[in-house]
Amino acid sequence: MCADLEITITNGCLRYHSTKNDQQNNAVIKGLNLTIAANKWTCLVGKSGCGKSTLIKFLAGLLNERTQWHGQLNISDNQPLAGRVAYMAQQDLLLPWLTVLDNVCVSSKFGHHNHSSTANLKQRAMTLLEQVGLADKHQLLPQQLSGGMRQRVALARTLLQDQPIVLMDEPFSALDAVTRYRLQDLFVKLLKHKTVVLITHDPQEAIRLSDWLYILQGEPAFATALSLPTSLPPRRFDAESASHQQRIFDLLAHEHD
Repeated sequence: MCADLEITITNGCLRYHSTKNDQQNNAVIKGLNLTIAANKWTCLVGKSGCGKSTLIKFLAGLLNERTQWHGQLNISDNQPLAGRVAYMAQQDLLLPWLTVLDNVCVSSKFGHHNHSSTANLKQRAMTLLEQVGLADKHQLLPQQLSGGMRQRVALARTLLQDQPIVLMDEPFSALDAVTRYRLQDLFVKLLKHKTVVLITHDPQEAIRLSDWLYILQGEPAFATALSLPTSLPPRRFDAESASHQQRIFDLLAHEHD
């Protein structure tokens, strides 16, 4: 499966369907221009409720019947997005009655996946659990795991889908600082050859992980590209990163004025 997929959005407008005749006031996003680069991390940062999650749920095909889209959405190979996107929500969404291994495999029951034997599927799942350091936990239930472990299971489940595009909605937000830092490194390593979109409200996280960074502002929201430090992600917290982080804080603070 080709992973070199770039997504370009030009003059995008996204609004929820309204029962009212006048739909001019319910656009969530308008005049959206951004590029999601192939095999890179594109981070979208903005205040709560600005439309970040709505945008990636739309890209994941989760809002098609609830929203109306106008604008150009171009994929570099001119093929549809459907069936080529893995979506990772803020919550790990693990099923409490299934083991860790079965939770990793559960995504194979949905969407467009190659038919594999149960034995082959579980073998692939075990390989991924080894990569995220949880092979010895494969028979445990989710409630027996820490928050960081649960997110690693969710990552393994996402990777098992083997899609070229991975959309993530604040997957680290509920974790403590050290666990978040370590998982960021792990995600960057294991998603190296994917086209990744990360939604975050954390400027520090955005600076640390971005190859491309946009801030969503306004009502309805539009995207503005932001500069990044010269170092490569995942970045260390140095003076240059702190300066860029402060700029994002200033922009977000202005939104709340």
